[in-house]
Amino acid sequence: MSQSSERAQRYIDRVFETVEQRNPNEKEFHQAVKEIFHSLIPIFEKYPIYMEQNILERIVEPERMISFRIPWVDDEENIRVNRGFRVQFNSAIGPYKGGTRFHSTVNASIIKFLGFEQIFKNALTGQPIGGGKGGSDFDPKEKSNGEIMRFCQSFMNELAKHIGPNTDVPAGDIGVGAREIGYLFGQYKRLKGSYEAGVITGKGIHYGGSLVRKEATGYGLIYFVQEMLKDQGESLDGKTVVVSGSGNVSTYAMEKAIQLGAHVVGCSDSSGYIYDKNGIQLDTVKRIKEVERKRIKEYVKEHTNATYTPGFEGIWNIPCDIALPCSTQNELDEKSAKTLIHNGVQLIGEGANMPSTLRAITTFVENNILFAPAKAANAGGVAVSSLEMAQNSSKISWEFDKVEAQLQSIMQGIYQDCIEASEEYGKRGNLIIGANIAGFLKVADAMISQGVI
Repeated sequence: MSQSSERAQRYIDRVFETVEQRNPNEKEFHQAVKEIFHSLIPIFEKYPIYMEQNILERIVEPERMISFRIPWVDDEENIRVNRGFRVQFNSAIGPYKGGTRFHSTVNASIIKFLGFEQIFKNALTGQPIGGGKGGSDFDPKEKSNGEIMRFCQSFMNELAKHIGPNTDVPAGDIGVGAREIGYLFGQYKRLKGSYEAGVITGKGIHYGGSLVRKEATGYGLIYFVQEMLKDQGESLDGKTVVVSGSGNVSTYAMEKAIQLGAHVVGCSDSSGYIYDKNGIQLDTVKRIKEVERKRIKEYVKEHTNATYTPGFEGIWNIPCDIALPCSTQNELDEKSAKTLIHNGVQLIGEGANMPSTLRAITTFVENNILFAPAKAANAGGVAVSSLEMAQNSSKISWEFDKVEAQLQSIMQGIYQDCIEASEEYGKRGNLIIGANIAGFLKVADAMISQGVI
């Protein structure tokens, strides 16, 4: 190891040690930071100014972390209390931008890891948006519409003090779909007494939302995968695909993959997974999950050739050419990675945020499996959210084809930026390093330009 490499490694180790000490028991946040830090040694070797400016110390510390109480009343008139969060991580290139997650597992570590990833993901889109994230440990499953509305209104009572079209623009995430966004936006409008369409994205089309937003993350993932395959002289046509999850990301990744000729044979929810060797019938999945709000096991009642297996982890036992983890963080571990490789997988495309463990990622890289990291591959959602903000600002609405064309162009641009960064820093084709470096440089340069703030 050269002297410059040793210096860079010492710097990274020192900052990471501080992160662990200052943020005890936040394993998800530690994981996200470690994954990015590991990629940045070539930058610090080549450009020591980033060490001299202490960029890492500054970038790992949120500009603002908000935690608040959310009291609400259930249908039995019991007073319930949940905890809410919003991390406003970095505004160097634009207002904070990131989703809102409602799930029982949400805590400070989850929100901080998501917000930290969002900094670099947003930078990769080329749009003027900074990194943020929010949510609550409230679980909307099996709650009535009235309960969800009352919770969302209470959540927004506090959140409204900290957001705005030019300050922080939340969106949806796990557990926060069109229904929840509507309730959140309605309460914000009520509190502010004005119609600020750009304060939240993922809105309904009839009140300021953008076409393609619902499809954006899933479509964007497939467009990114398509670019990877093109570089290999291949396409999605005829490829066998397995997708974890059955929410927006999963559903529309399946839809676009099928449109491009892929054979999608498996998907899941938190209870289990289905396998349909004849190909998943997407209309059935959409009805079960989006309309009836039922579990994925209902699928096999209508398609008797399909099988249902309890426990979503087993989905990676299904042989496939392309695996798309689109459910939640750390869903794909080292054991599952080895199983996928044994069964002949060619490409992994991360549709969820940090769905692969560090050991799983290492296993894929060591076995030369094409790997699309989340901060690049699932950036389509926030990219179209930024386009929604642009439409709100100009008070116009764009047609579906125009938005989708811009989404595809953005994903192609992200892929090229990742490839070029990986090549410049001696890791040609390693999209993990390419994405981390490309995103980091955009944010770090902006931070240096703006002084020590």
